[in-house]
Amino acid sequence: MRARVLLILGLVLAAALGAAPAQAQNRFSLVNSTGQTIERVYVSPSRVNNWGPDMLGTGVLPPGQSVWIVPQLSDCVLDVKVVFQGGREETRWQINACSLSRIVWGGAAAGDPSFQFINRAGITVNELYVSLSSDRNWGPDRLGRGTLPPGAGLWVSLPGGKVCAVDIRVVYANGTATERRGVETCSVRELNFR
Repeated sequence: MRARVLLILGLVLAAALGAAPAQAQNRFSLVNSTGQTIERVYVSPSRVNNWGPDMLGTGVLPPGQSVWIVPQLSDCVLDVKVVFQGGREETRWQINACSLSRIVWGGAAAGDPSFQFINRAGITVNELYVSLSSDRNWGPDRLGRGTLPPGAGLWVSLPGGKVCAVDIRVVYANGTATERRGVETCSVRELNFR
């Protein structure tokens, strides 16, 4: 009886170890609504600093066209960079690709860019500035007289229906600052900032 129980437990354990982990559903259609040809597209997990290969390979993405992007990654939270004909680059940071099926680059975006900002930097944030990328200034410090310790969050309310890209500037307790521009937030409700 004991041998039989051990055999069954061994089979269950072997089946569990042999099962492949579920792949992230981070595939998406990239739509070029910019009026310019996109020559290269790079996709990287937000947690690393390496873009990897051009997702277009030898092709290009003309205005008004779309391409299906299938990252060979298991991450949901991705950074996407496009390079236009002529060399100009645009990047969108921390897109949750598992929660959307397409990313529209350029054109009039509609949606709600508001999001929950989560401090994942491991150091207290003393100042936080967030504005729509179409604005010409940072606006007021969203923390006012407060601070945002590691792991804490703050809801950032922004006007909807204009653009989905925001610019973020963070000043840490040690005096260093970090900026990210063109972060797409209409497709996310929570932004983990590192």
